[in-house]
Amino acid sequence: MKRIIFHVDVNSAFLSWEAVRRLSEGEEDIRLIPSAIGGDRDKRTGVILAKSIPAKSFGVRTGEPVAAALKKCPSLKVFKPDFALYVKNSHAFMSICEKYSPVVEKYSIDECFMDMTGMEKIFPDIEEAAYKLKDEIKQSLGFTVNVGIGENKLLAKTASDFTKPDKVHTLFLNELKSKLWPLSVGELFSVGWSTAERLTAANIKTVGDLAVADLNKVQRLIGDKPGKQIHDYANGIDFSPVLSEPEDAKCYSVSVTLEKDVIEKEEGEKIILALCDSVSQRMRADKAEAYCIGVTIRFNDFKNKSHQRKLSEPTDVTDEIFNVSKSLFSELWNGIKPIRLIGVSLSDIVRGGAVQRSFFSEGEMNEKAKSRDKVVDYIRDKFGIDAISRGTLIGNPTRVGKKYRAQIEEKRDK
Repeated sequence: MKRIIFHVDVNSAFLSWEAVRRLSEGEEDIRLIPSAIGGDRDKRTGVILAKSIPAKSFGVRTGEPVAAALKKCPSLKVFKPDFALYVKNSHAFMSICEKYSPVVEKYSIDECFMDMTGMEKIFPDIEEAAYKLKDEIKQSLGFTVNVGIGENKLLAKTASDFTKPDKVHTLFLNELKSKLWPLSVGELFSVGWSTAERLTAANIKTVGDLAVADLNKVQRLIGDKPGKQIHDYANGIDFSPVLSEPEDAKCYSVSVTLEKDVIEKEEGEKIILALCDSVSQRMRADKAEAYCIGVTIRFNDFKNKSHQRKLSEPTDVTDEIFNVSKSLFSELWNGIKPIRLIGVSLSDIVRGGAVQRSFFSEGEMNEKAKSRDKVVDYIRDKFGIDAISRGTLIGNPTRVGKKYRAQIEEKRDK
């Protein structure tokens, strides 16, 4: 049976949701003027999260610092993010999508996949169903979406990224040569700018060039696994299922872009502790443990360094994760070059306690640490994330919590 997948993507979601709220309060439609959603212009972490089409005409880009956007467009109106509003609208549009398909996978707060395979008896004209869905969201909720239709998730997502806003596009396998292959190779899903540069330098300039290129050549350029993946993608190959229930996380990671560069070791270790505290708590909530701990730092010249260490036995203990991370941090940094970002990752995940442990692994200190983690987790679950903070494990205890926790950007990697 031929698969039919929809990808539904809210157009400029954060800005659209703010616009709908302001319209309901009798204010102007900020989508029609140069406007954006962004953070504090005076902070390095203040970036553009979403922009209007008029703002885009001034060259304003998502992800750039707010201060830089205002230089391009002095009349730009910048509104603060409101994540409670975003969650509310996300639930609303997902609920409408669930009326059209029994299998809806939330891909992010403002996009989802829908498996429409076998729905022809209910929707004989699948494109008409996409238009109906798009229009219902617009009429009921006041914001627009793009709907991409394809035979797999890759093609559906690619199709939804064609011209915007408020559009329905198809990208079927028989349309690859006309719709996908003429695109520059950097426009292919999962191809970053550095990979695109390497491919272009090797005269692989379009998606079509990549599709017909020798696989071994592509793998020599960017590696075996990523080379095979993008070669498949260029040929429209993707077998990933639409999942109504999320898969278990294969990695837990957390990072923070700092308002001020770190220039002292003790300050860096405080941040490492806050990161380890955050990421280990999330992992414990999923009843998981990690065999591998990694630390990444980014210097103020935007160059990255990272190290990781494989453990003999998995752990979910914050103290253990912090001690390893602190050691990796010392290996990475000589204390000279200022740091602007620090990240901690936990990988090689196991669940359910299905591990044969050494007889000597569960000592008294380990049990005390586990008990301490349970108490901290319980207090935070009951009274909030900032109800209790850990002291640093170096020198005199220092409270670590709100200062860094507010800056931490968490992500759950699949």
